[in-house]
Amino acid sequence: MTSTGYTQSYAPANAVDGNTSTYWESTDSAFPQSITVDLGAVKAVGRLVLDLPPSTAWAARTQTLSVQGSANGSSFSTLVPSAGYLFDPSTGNTVTVGLPSGTSTRYLQLTFTANTGWPAGQLSELEAFAS
Repeated sequence: MTSTGYTQSYAPANAVDGNTSTYWESTDSAFPQSITVDLGAVKAVGRLVLDLPPSTAWAARTQTLSVQGSANGSSFSTLVPSAGYLFDPSTGNTVTVGLPSGTSTRYLQLTFTANTGWPAGQLSELEAFAS
């Protein structure tokens, strides 16, 4: 995991550690910010599940983000254009993002451009599934 920036101890590796209580948080007040995961090889990816901490201490928020993919980690193309996604603790703070049919990629990059709950991108877990 890499990112364009992070604040304090909220490093990008937190977004793939299997613990929804830890999270990545981008540099505050510095949109756009991106987080990138290397799947290790080109793989079929049909959907992403994005999580924030499930705690009710987190107010509902809409994060605006897009999804890009790359086979080589340097040349990215847009898989899902920028859109707002509601993370609501009453429904587990989980969002599913569908990818275009037939998507295969090695690198997935999420680019955050807004967050109604905090001036940074935030992500507890990024999970990629074939379907």
